[in-house]
Amino acid sequence: MPPLILGTALRDDRDIRDTPVAATVAEGENLERRQADTYEELIGDIPGVVIEGGPRGIAQEPNIRGFQDEQVVLRVDGGRLNFNQAHRGRFFFDPDIVQRVEVVRGGGSTLFGSGAIGGVIAVDTKDATDLLSAGQTTGARLRFGFSDNGEVYSPTATVYGDWGKFDTLAFIGTRQFDAPLDDGAGDDILRSEVDKVNGVLKFGFEPTPDHRFELSLSHYDDEGTTPAAADSASRGERDVERSAEIFTGRLSWDWNPRNSNLVDLSVLIYGNELDIREDRLVDGRADQTEYDTFGFEVVNRSRFDIGIPVSLVYGIEVFRDTQSGTRNGDDRVQFPDSQADTTGLFAEATFGVTNRLDFIAGVRHDDYSRDVDDPTLADVDETFFSPRIGFSYRPNDTWQLFGNLARAFRAPTLTELYNDGEHFSVDFGPGLTGVNSFVPNPDLEEEESTQVELGARFERADFARPGDILRFSVNAYYAEVDNFIDSVVTDFDFSSAFTGFVFGTTSQRNVDAELYGFEAEMDYDAGLWFAGLGLSMPRGKQKNGEALGSIPQERLVTTLGYRPLDDLELGLRATFAADQDDVPEGGSPGESYGLLDMFGSWVPSDGPLEGSVFRAGIDNVFDEDYTIYPNELPQSGRTFKVSVSHQF
Repeated sequence: MPPLILGTALRDDRDIRDTPVAATVAEGENLERRQADTYEELIGDIPGVVIEGGPRGIAQEPNIRGFQDEQVVLRVDGGRLNFNQAHRGRFFFDPDIVQRVEVVRGGGSTLFGSGAIGGVIAVDTKDATDLLSAGQTTGARLRFGFSDNGEVYSPTATVYGDWGKFDTLAFIGTRQFDAPLDDGAGDDILRSEVDKVNGVLKFGFEPTPDHRFELSLSHYDDEGTTPAAADSASRGERDVERSAEIFTGRLSWDWNPRNSNLVDLSVLIYGNELDIREDRLVDGRADQTEYDTFGFEVVNRSRFDIGIPVSLVYGIEVFRDTQSGTRNGDDRVQFPDSQADTTGLFAEATFGVTNRLDFIAGVRHDDYSRDVDDPTLADVDETFFSPRIGFSYRPNDTWQLFGNLARAFRAPTLTELYNDGEHFSVDFGPGLTGVNSFVPNPDLEEEESTQVELGARFERADFARPGDILRFSVNAYYAEVDNFIDSVVTDFDFSSAFTGFVFGTTSQRNVDAELYGFEAEMDYDAGLWFAGLGLSMPRGKQKNGEALGSIPQERLVTTLGYRPLDDLELGLRATFAADQDDVPEGGSPGESYGLLDMFGSWVPSDGPLEGSVFRAGIDNVFDEDYTIYPNELPQSGRTFKVSVSHQF
């Protein structure tokens, strides 16, 4: 029974049973059986995690325990994917190229700095070694998928090879919509047809067994007609023609001398260049958005003995975000030219107090600045310390008890600090228009939190019968957050209606809040059959008793599968979400819902179809009409999915 390893999300490979954090790993078949067209379908049912933004993939953003958007660090192949523009997402990789997703819930600023106040999602894309069969040096994989809801065609092709010192992979995938999505009421989700294309190239070079260099390049683009706020309903002629291009690059060097316990070095240089153009249908107004991130980090891992064994991970991380926006070629105050620089130094040590008790202590120092190209707005220059202590106790080989006390932070994003100008407008009828405008707030403080977590894990092979395995975990958490950044949208003031216009504002403010809850996760696999459970019970409120608008619904996800033959798998997945009535004044509550999904696969092990995988599934079998709070746009209704892939 191989151990379940956390790697990218902790900057070191560790058995999950030795880590003091709540974490989930989804990989391989667990991802493939979902036939996902979006990241909500891929990882949206992990305990503590909601992928919000509605059914359009271009609007989807993570929410962990009520921490949203850039309160969660998203890393792809080790590099950050930073982007924050309201109503727009940042998942810019085709789900079919994803090999593994690690989710660490709770404050992770000690290792990852600003933004890890809610947690870390680390996405690893496929390498040649993930796809090559034993004895192969080269191979290829072709896949074709179809979803009837939206008439989504999703062909992908991957070629790969490993010749010892050199390895490479090339991937191309597309998601093409021929119709709008339908919700559970049978209504069209208008303007949901956004076509996407993603290409990935990887090159690896290992001159010696101690060194590995890897270059990874990705190009993603999407285009279609969609609301400017892609997480909302279509506004007809006020919708936009969208085209987006995102380039990402990663260059890494890993040096791990076989005879050294002090050097296990990783160096990464990465960059993301994002360009979104949105042309409004009604008048051709052209908005251009550019957002670039460039980063550099050096991480080393050392192991030594000071009377007790010590494992140390430490390093430096530097990254810069720059943004600019234009409207009809002129500077756009809604997305002002600005720059954010961050430098972080960190170290975290694990002390083996006994064979069964580990003590973990870490600290990070961040220096960050925010500079805006506007003399009327103030720049920001601050520092923050993010300490953490924790313990992991293994009373025997099957149980782990863990605890974690951490400080975490998030610096305000450029758009939260400096957004200005018109946010949206509403036509109330002839002669009366409502205009809501952004109000910049360069005095926003960084979010600071103190988080405590206690949990337990259980893992045993041959639990009830030879060859089976049971994994189970529970955890409870509490986060006290100072300066939680909350968006405030005021109602229109009709006292100026005689002018033909009424006005409202959108601004950001700091409030004090607390978030707390309980999570549980179970997986059992007996070969012939398997089962899973994921429970999320999040809570949260402002310290003054007012509601927060980001706390997800309570949710239970159960999975049951059966393998009547070695090459055949059938399964059901049920999701139950509770009402969310504790919402801010004027907000829309989240209604409870229940979903049933069906999935199945056939993997011929011999004969002319060997190397093929046939999959079929039905999402939302009973065509439930539902939304995922805090979304207000309905999700997709019943969806039939089929796919076939072949490797050779």
